[in-house]
Amino acid sequence: MCGIVAVIGSRQAAPLLLEGLRRLEYRGYDSAGLATVQINGHGENGSLSCKKAKGKLLNLSVKVESEGSPGYLGIGHTRWATHGKPEERNAHPHVDSLGKVAVVQNGIIENYRSLREGLEKEGVAFVSETDTEVVPHLIARELELLKVNGRSASETLLLEAVQRVSLQLQGTYAIAVVWTEAPNALVLARWQAPLVIGLGEGEFLCASDTPAIAGFTRTILPMEDGEVALLTPLGIELYDSQGERKQRNPLLLKGVDHVADKRNFKHFMLKEIHEQPETAELWVTRYLPLGLPSDNPVALPFQESFYEGIQRIQILACGTSRHAAMVGCYLLEQFSGIPTSVFYASEFRYAPPPLEPHTLTIAVTQSGETADTLAALSMEVKRRQSCNDKDFAPRLLGFTNRPESSLSRMVENILDIGAGIEIGVAATKTFLGQLLGFYGLAISFAARRKSRSSEEITNLISQLRILPGQIRTLIGQHDQLSESLAHRFSDTKDVIFLGRGINYPIALEGALKLKEISYIHAEGYPAGEMKHGPIALLDPHVPVISIATPGTVFDKVLSNSQEAKARDAQLIGVAPEGPDTEMFDALLPIPEVSEWVSPLFCVVPMQLLSYHIAAHRGLDVDQPRNLAKSVTVE
Repeated sequence: MCGIVAVIGSRQAAPLLLEGLRRLEYRGYDSAGLATVQINGHGENGSLSCKKAKGKLLNLSVKVESEGSPGYLGIGHTRWATHGKPEERNAHPHVDSLGKVAVVQNGIIENYRSLREGLEKEGVAFVSETDTEVVPHLIARELELLKVNGRSASETLLLEAVQRVSLQLQGTYAIAVVWTEAPNALVLARWQAPLVIGLGEGEFLCASDTPAIAGFTRTILPMEDGEVALLTPLGIELYDSQGERKQRNPLLLKGVDHVADKRNFKHFMLKEIHEQPETAELWVTRYLPLGLPSDNPVALPFQESFYEGIQRIQILACGTSRHAAMVGCYLLEQFSGIPTSVFYASEFRYAPPPLEPHTLTIAVTQSGETADTLAALSMEVKRRQSCNDKDFAPRLLGFTNRPESSLSRMVENILDIGAGIEIGVAATKTFLGQLLGFYGLAISFAARRKSRSSEEITNLISQLRILPGQIRTLIGQHDQLSESLAHRFSDTKDVIFLGRGINYPIALEGALKLKEISYIHAEGYPAGEMKHGPIALLDPHVPVISIATPGTVFDKVLSNSQEAKARDAQLIGVAPEGPDTEMFDALLPIPEVSEWVSPLFCVVPMQLLSYHIAAHRGLDVDQPRNLAKSVTVE
C-alpha cells in the first residue's frame, strides 16, 4: 500500500523523488522519507543523505528544502503503516548500522521476526518497529561477507547481495536499494508487489505505480515476480529468481490520464464525482457504438470463444469492487441467466468453493494490484491447472482501471473500465466504471444465450446510451441538496442504509462511503432483514437512508421504511418524487427509471451526501485516516 520511488540519472534526485511521491501519496500518508547518494570527490564512494518526516508529504518537502539532499541517485517512500506506529523512526528509508545501505519497501516481510532475532544475536541494534529494517542490515551483512571473500565494492557486488537477501525474505515485497560504495547503482527486487521501471534518456525512474512515472516517460518495464534489476546510468540488467540474465522489451504506457489535477474543485473526490458523466460517456462511446449486430450488441474486446461453454461465474473482489461485483452478480443471474457467486477475495484463498467445470473467474480491482484479489486469482489458477481436465481449465477475466497493472499479466482477457486516474481514496467514478462493465458483460451474455428478448436487450442499451446526460443533471441537482442536508449529521454516530434486490449492494456502498470519509459508523442491510435484529438500533438519533426505486420490491421497501419511521428514526429516501415517497422526512430524488439501471442513479446521491458530511466536519476527504488507495498487502 506504500508508495516507493527511485531514480538514477543526470538530474538532482530529490526534486524528482518528491514529485513522484506527491503523485503516489494516495498510497499512504502516515510518513514520508527519501535518501540520496552524492558522489565524493574522486568518484569512488558516496555519502548518504536521509531525510524523514511524520505525517503528510508536505512535511518532508519542507525539511528537504531547508536542509538539502544532494545527489543524482535516490530512493523515496510514502508510508501506510503496517508494522510500527506512524512515527519518524518508523518512516522509510531504513539504513544499516553504518549508514551506507538504504532501503525502501512496499509489502510485508512475514518472517521479519526470526530474521531480526538472528541479527540481534549478531549485535545489530534496531531503531524502528518495522519489518523493513531487517533488509538493509541483511544486505550490509551479505556485502561484508562478499568483501571478506576478496570481492571489491562494485555495482555487481550490491546486485549479488540483494539477490542473496531476496531468497531469505518471505512475504510480499518491492524494494529499492542504494549503497554508498556503489554510488552509480540502484538495485530493485520484486515479489508479489508492483514495481515498474520508467526508461528515460540516460536516466531511470522506478515506482510502485505508474502515475509517478507518467510525467517522466511513457516507456516502462514492469518487473515480474522474483526478478532483481540493476540500474546504472548506462542501462538495465534484469535477472530472474535463479540469477539468470533476462531480456524483455519495454512497453508503452497506455492511456493519457495519469496526471492528477484537482482543477477548481476543493477535493479530488468531488472532482471525480463530477467526472462520472464523462466516465459514462467514454464507456458508451467505446462499448456501445451504434450499428452493432443484435447477436453482438456490445463491443467488448473478447473473441467469440470467450463466451462459449460458460456454465457458471465466480467473482473475486474486495471493498467497493465487491459491491460492484454484487450488482454484476444480480445482472448476470437475473438478466443473463448464468449462476454467479461473489466472494471476498481475502476469504476465498482460505475457504474456496468446490471446483466446478466450465467456470469463468472474474477478478475485479480498480488498481489491478489488490494483493488479496491477485493472490486469490493465482490460487484458483493453480487449483484448476492441477485438475488436468479441460472442463476445469481456468477461464479468466479481469476488470481494472489500470490495463498496464499486474492483473493484466495474469489473465488472458481484460476489461478496461477507462475511468481515468482516481486520486480520492473513496472510489466514485471507478465504481461507476465497474458497474458499467458488468452491464456490458451481462448484455453480451444475454444476447448470445437468448436469455432475454431482443426488445429487452435493446431497451437496456437505449437506457445506458442516455445515461451520461442524466447523471450530469443528477449531480448538479444533488450537489447543493446534499450540502444542505449534511448539517443534520453533525452529531450523528450511527446510520443505517437499506436496499433490496439490485440495490442492496448500493446500500452497502453508501454505508462504506460514509464510514470511509466521515468516520460515522454506518451499515447496509437488505431492507427485509431490518426486523431480524437491526431494528433494535433505531431511535431518533439513528438516521435510516432507504433506497426505494419502482420495480419488483418497491412496495416492500416502502413497507420496511415505514417500520423504521414508526421507531422515530429520521428517514431519508433515495427515490423518485411522488405520492408514494412523501413518507420520507427528506428525499434525495432520482429519476423514475427502469429497475435494471437504478443502481447507476442511486449511488450518486449517496456519494455526494457522504462527501458533504465529511467536508462539513472539516475532515480530510481525499486522504481519510488509516486508509490507502491501493491495498497491496494482505
